Amino acid sequence: MRCLIFLLLFSPLVLANNYKLGSGDKIQIIVYGEEDLTTEITIDKSGVISFPFLKDIQVVDLSVKELERVIYQGLLGDYLISPQVSVSVVQYRPFYIHGQVNRPGGYPYQENLTFDKAIAVAGGLSIRASKTNWAITRKVNGKVVIVDANVATQIMPDDIIKVEQSFF
Repeated sequence: MRCLIFLLLFSPLVLANNYKLGSGDKIQIIVYGEEDLTTEITIDKSGVISFPFLKDIQVVDLSVKELERVIYQGLLGDYLISPQVSVSVVQYRPFYIHGQVNRPGGYPYQENLTFDKAIAVAGGLSIRASKTNWAITRKVNGKVVIVDANVATQIMPDDIIKVEQSFF
């Protein structure tokens, strides 16, 4: 049962729908029919973006849909009669991998990234790497959790992956 709940919580579809924006994400905002309101923005450490006609918007921990709604409501009435707003993530913030891999460091996140693909991006496992002792530090609903990982575990932006050393 616990595995089923984990799979449901961390399935790619659920993650995409519940993905929370954070500093380092690059987003594109399109207001259809209003070219002057179409922009790409990289969210800085403050987590605040400026958007024409609106006050600064705190976007960290908002989903894409929530940000669309904030911009829609801000533009509705005073500026536009029926704004059609679309927000998408153009480039996700990186994930990090350290421990017994050949090239530890931060790497750009890619959609549908699994643990085995993350290891490949980092140059593969080192000779001393454990084949099973892997963990991911991840922020979920504002809390830091440690996730035991296997090759099929989904990786998210900002994840910190640790590959332990094998004792044999």
